[in-house]
Amino acid sequence: MKERRKLLLMTRETPLNSIHLENMLELSRMGVTILPPMPAFYNHPATIEEMVDHIVFRVLDQLDIVTTAAKRWDGMKQAESRLHQN
Repeated sequence: MKERRKLLLMTRETPLNSIHLENMLELSRMGVTILPPMPAFYNHPATIEEMVDHIVFRVLDQLDIVTTAAKRWDGMKQAESRLHQN
């Protein structure tokens, strides 16, 4: 932080107590990005590997590292096409 480099804090999800929350709030105010490593299910992961990959790709995005390996969510297009298929 003293060298103004980007810092990501990947905190465990829960349980958080008031000390954790106060420390994270202070870090956030100092410009730290807090990124809990929680899996997303909107992209319908089929394996644990896909869930881990999604978290890794989120970290890479935060660090402005571009990769074409990441499957991007294209919003309602996928949801609408699934509705029309059923």
